[in-house]
Amino acid sequence: MTQTVPDGFVPHDRPSPFTNSMEPIFARIAADQYALGTQLRAEHCNSRGLVHGGFIATLADNAMGLTCGLALMAGGRTIRNMVTVNLSIDYVGQAQIGDWLQTDSRVVKLGRSLAFVETHLLSGATIVSRASATFKIKTD
Repeated sequence: MTQTVPDGFVPHDRPSPFTNSMEPIFARIAADQYALGTQLRAEHCNSRGLVHGGFIATLADNAMGLTCGLALMAGGRTIRNMVTVNLSIDYVGQAQIGDWLQTDSRVVKLGRSLAFVETHLLSGATIVSRASATFKIKTD
């Protein structure tokens, strides 16, 4: 399968041992959003060729955490630690092998010790899932 990457996306430079098997993942970084995307392969999908809920959860959690980090840094805060304390996902659509799947995240609220972020995962104009997360943050 030939990889088709939309304009503005570049190889994601923050892989982890957990996400290595999901690569390649691409990123588009703006002032207020760290979008992640990939062209779905068999490794991202269930036995019916549809994107797996676990992959959606992983992509959503990563994109929301990175978007939260951008907002904290833009506010002059140095991140000492940040962990997900709640992740909620609604699976509302489908995407399949070959589709481009990407996140569209926004910070809902930044508090002193908690941050709230939400995202949609999109395949074209189709919303595949919507997710929200709460992050425990420690900043200077």
